Amino acid sequence: MQEQNIQASRDVKFLNCEEIRAAGADLTTQELLDATDAAWRDIRSGKSFGGKSVLSLPEESFWEVESVAPFKSQFENERLGWKLSCLYSVNDQFGGVKIIGANAFNRNLGFPRSTSTVLLLEKRTLRLVTVLDGTAMSARRTGTYATTVLGMFTNPTDKLSVFLFGSGPIARSVIECLDFRFADRIEEIVVRGRSREGLEALMADIAGCTRIPVIPASDTTRLPFCRFVITATNARTPLFDDCALHRRAISLHLGGDEVPDAYLQRALRSGLVVCDDVATVSRRNSQSIALHFSRRGLSLEQVGPLIGVAELSGSGDLHVDQEGPTCVTCVGLPMLDLYVAQAIYKKYRAYNDHMLATRT
Repeated sequence: MQEQNIQASRDVKFLNCEEIRAAGADLTTQELLDATDAAWRDIRSGKSFGGKSVLSLPEESFWEVESVAPFKSQFENERLGWKLSCLYSVNDQFGGVKIIGANAFNRNLGFPRSTSTVLLLEKRTLRLVTVLDGTAMSARRTGTYATTVLGMFTNPTDKLSVFLFGSGPIARSVIECLDFRFADRIEEIVVRGRSREGLEALMADIAGCTRIPVIPASDTTRLPFCRFVITATNARTPLFDDCALHRRAISLHLGGDEVPDAYLQRALRSGLVVCDDVATVSRRNSQSIALHFSRRGLSLEQVGPLIGVAELSGSGDLHVDQEGPTCVTCVGLPMLDLYVAQAIYKKYRAYNDHMLATRT
């Protein structure tokens, strides 16, 4: 396989979503979860590792442009999230680099908020094997965090409800993954979107596709009854009050500064606080847990390990039976992208090899 990869680097092909779909190389939900499960095993054993760099751009300079200034009022409650990111990682066969350009304003132009491009490299030579459109792939891998967290921090006999903030592609993937792996344990998924239009689009997209009842919500009335709370938005301010949560809520934060400080203090004091990778979350410094420390002149990376902040990427066991809340923050590990891209590429190559054999 590696020799084939080296040969392939002489004739690099860009695989867009249409070509991947036409070749039947889109991953099924099972294949997606198998890929990310394999990534987590190799991350925890040290066989796969990587890093992330983010260049955040100042919103003020964006709104200085006369042609876009009139739209500023649309984003009073939402961050632009205007940034250029680079994620890089390796495993035993491949290397990968994902480049992300993001700006919430892109939706006004008919584009996704975030666009990703993935470069897949052969590990030994680090020569380019293929380039993939990673936009849909990136959203799907982020949604798999919901299954990872639910599997780690609940007991197999637990039955619970889920409250999901967000109605975009990540929310769609969250529902897909939870429905595939935990339909027998989840009583309902309550979804509150940023806009009515976005929520209606999500509900139309998943109609008839889930075994779990998915309930649209215009408020947080159901929040206290949902033990698993997921935030996948670009909100400027916290999405809920600490007092509104289930006492032993498990929260998964996939967005930015969406979590109230009172909740974080309670989780640090009486519960369990977890990051997918403490150093990466700390250096990114855009999510609530990192900002909780940096606003006090402290560093999550330095203080977190001393006060018991744990890591999904660590090799140690994490306790699921907490008296207080379990607060999980995930910044998105590049190794997950690598394993998903690798699985798509191998599936695409198998299709091409089959077509070639058929012709001959």
